[in-house]
Amino acid sequence: MELPHPNLLRSFLAVAETRSFTLAAERLAVRQSTISQHIKRLEQGLARRLFARDTHAVALTPDGDALIGFARGVLEANARMERFVAGSALRGRLRFGASEDFVLSELPAVLAEFAEAHSSVDVELTVGISGELVRMFEAGDLDLIFIKRPLDHPAGTVLSSPAARVHTVWREQLAWLGRPGIRPDPGRPLPLVLFRPPSVTRILTLDALDRAGRAWRVACTSGSFSGVRAAVLAGLGITAHSARLMPPGLAALPPARDLPALGMMEFVVIGPGPQNRTAAALTATILSNAARLQKPAS
Repeated sequence: MELPHPNLLRSFLAVAETRSFTLAAERLAVRQSTISQHIKRLEQGLARRLFARDTHAVALTPDGDALIGFARGVLEANARMERFVAGSALRGRLRFGASEDFVLSELPAVLAEFAEAHSSVDVELTVGISGELVRMFEAGDLDLIFIKRPLDHPAGTVLSSPAARVHTVWREQLAWLGRPGIRPDPGRPLPLVLFRPPSVTRILTLDALDRAGRAWRVACTSGSFSGVRAAVLAGLGITAHSARLMPPGLAALPPARDLPALGMMEFVVIGPGPQNRTAAALTATILSNAARLQKPAS
């Protein structure tokens, strides 16, 4: 049997990782109909059904789940061969900003692999709060940013530059995190550990509590993720964070009536578009490693 074309596998992984044909199309910058055609051709070529889908959800079948590892292996081998044949034609400086959320993720390993593949590119990394990174990007101080932004909320990122391109890496609902075993007293103001303004997570957290009528107090404010983690580990309070990027030593709090549901967050790469080949190359690297980036570093 002939191996599937890499484009079919890219579409398959994009759908598998986003659980959405629409988001997969946005990620790969193609029409949704193209994604659907690719999946149809792949399923026909393999004689296997890869997705169970209806009008509300997309889920992997057992065959689809089994194909993920093979697909990543094929695409990684294909990328290595292309780099070997073509060499690194990219050079220059790339000013890259990454949210504090990714400090303990696989992002450093992904950046190391990018640097190895493109040794003539000098990556200048800025780590900060998403809102600050957006302002730096808009001011022209950063070429590419990897941030989070809330969905369906006024605090969501609105870009003033019409040339900016937004690529969704994944979406998830924020979770309440705390030291293992901690159970906040529902009769007292909820102690919070938060990033300093203009943190979007801070805004979503306080809005959710205010809408629920839950009393709260800020026990600690920090400008760094390590500071937030240390304060939560010390038991000073709880925080809101991505459950997929669960920091070591912390645990998700079980559902409780006094802990309102937090909003949906979108993790995105924002850049100048394909005219900046270096930024486009790092964007492609991040998107191809989306599954790795959704978990803490091993």
